[in-house]
Amino acid sequence: MSDKQTPIPFSVTFVAGAIAGISEILTMYPLDVVKTRVQLQDHTAVGNDRYNGMVDCFKKIIKQEGFSRLYRGISAPILMEAPKRATKFAANDEWGKIYRKAFGSTEQTQALSVLTGATAGATESFVVVPFELVKIRLQDKASAGKYNGMIDVVRKIVANEGVLAMYNGLESTMWRHVTWNAGYFGVIHQVKSLLPKQETKQGKMLNDLVAGSIGGTVGTMLNTPFDVVKSRIQNTTRVPGVTPKYNWTLPSVALVAREEGFGALYKGFIPKVLRLGPGGGILLVVFTAVVDYWKAMKA
Repeated sequence: MSDKQTPIPFSVTFVAGAIAGISEILTMYPLDVVKTRVQLQDHTAVGNDRYNGMVDCFKKIIKQEGFSRLYRGISAPILMEAPKRATKFAANDEWGKIYRKAFGSTEQTQALSVLTGATAGATESFVVVPFELVKIRLQDKASAGKYNGMIDVVRKIVANEGVLAMYNGLESTMWRHVTWNAGYFGVIHQVKSLLPKQETKQGKMLNDLVAGSIGGTVGTMLNTPFDVVKSRIQNTTRVPGVTPKYNWTLPSVALVAREEGFGALYKGFIPKVLRLGPGGGILLVVFTAVVDYWKAMKA
């Protein structure tokens, strides 16, 4: 992501990633709520508890629970987005430097972009798991009478399931973030090499938007099955001595496919790709704009 002629300090990539992440979530959050609701419903959902796609989910949430429900739980993602996106871009930049040095490469090749993105995704996972857990619990329809906000979720999880329960779903989160970041950063590298070179600021921004949107779409295609099972794993209250239905990622993927069909692994794909496709473009454009501002201030 960084200009090889101008090394970008970790602090700059961290701040740029944080600003990019918050910009994206403020724009796209309702789609995330809808995505989670659709992913959590299994084959037993009926009546008003069943969503027949993205539009139906939007309509039922607004009609039954009010428009503000589309922003329920946003405090956790906002608190998460700064460290999450900052870690994503900063880790991608730092791991890129490490890999280029290790492999004796002066440039960020396609293979290194995929490897770097995957490693950055794994790094990012450790930051986001507790926030994701709180967000999923709040986004679930059943949470209305169960939790009174973010702090209450944390308090009840710790009290009822233990402190380590805040990291439930770490393994599935790593699967989700490794695949998305590998696809996102790998595709950005390839798409940018194919797009016409732009000399104007507006042209470069357009290239970033196109490359980031395509990267976000491909990343979403790769990681949605892992996202579906991650949502279900994290929404399961752990009971001592009882093995939850959804526990480890790959067995859970197989279970969903067996009980609900392969298509169920792509539940919530449309709102997810509508968020993370353009969202990936927003991320890249804002991140690049902040870095360019730093370069201009330094010059």
